Order: sequence, then structure tokens, then C-alpha cells
Amino acid sequence: MSTSIHLSGTGSTPFERLIGHNPAVLEKWNDLEVSLFTQTSLDPDLMEQVRRTLAFGNGCEYCMVKAGKPDFDPKDQKISLATAFAELFALDHKSIQEAHFNMLREAFTEKEIAELCTFITFITASQRFGKIMNLTEDLQKNKVSSLAGVQGS
Repeated sequence: MSTSIHLSGTGSTPFERLIGHNPAVLEKWNDLEVSLFTQTSLDPDLMEQVRRTLAFGNGCEYCMVKAGKPDFDPKDQKISLATAFAELFALDHKSIQEAHFNMLREAFTEKEIAELCTFITFITASQRFGKIMNLTEDLQKNKVSSLAGVQGS
């Protein structure tokens, strides 16, 4: 199976090489990704667990096998709330209401909520792009698990 369009010669991963048909967009996309991951008040593990949650909600094989299913202590309130919110966003973002934000406010500051929602939205866009472009697990060079392994458990 191959990607929905041919990979460009610009970019270092299959994902980047799809966006790389427009190098200016790829550059800005990568800049935004770096900012979201490095210039945030959110914990890196929380962000990774949200990314993993979204991978399964958005159906991106390439993203699912990168690190597998979410793996965190359910007693961690911040990660539990963030991943539940991310899962709801992936399933039906239109159903999110003020009550959901009130729940987030129990553990997050306004700044953290803004960062979390921005991160969720960006990762969702990336993963849905990966899904429609047919980025499959065989293209993920950094995978830690197989799709059969992560879906079956």
C-alpha cells in the first residue's frame, strides 16, 4: 500500500515529505510543532499521553505505532483529565461544553487549558492528515509496537 499522493523530496519523514510539496508550509508546520512541544507549561509526559490518545481516536496508524496506547497512572488527575478531554475531542468535538472546561479548571490554569486545546487541535490536524494520506505503520521507522499489538490489547 502506498500514500495517497507521492512523497516529495523535501522533509526527513514520510509525514514531512507529504507536506513538503510546499516547503514553506512544511517549515512553518515544523516550527509550530517545535513550539508546542518545547515552549509550554504542560508536562511532556502529559502531552505524550494526549498524543497517544488522539492517535487512536483519529485512526492514524503511523501515529498509533510510534509509541502504542496511552500508558499512565490513572491516579494522575492532570493526565487523566487531559486524555479524557482529548478522547472526547477526537470522538465529537462539537459536544464539548462549558462543563468540560470547568472540569479542566480543577487541575489546570487558564494558560494550561489554552495550551492543551491548541496542542490537541494541532495534533488532531496532523493525525487526520496522516490518516487521509494513508500513512501506514510500515512507514513509521520509529515504531515501538505493531498495529496488531496495540489494537489487540
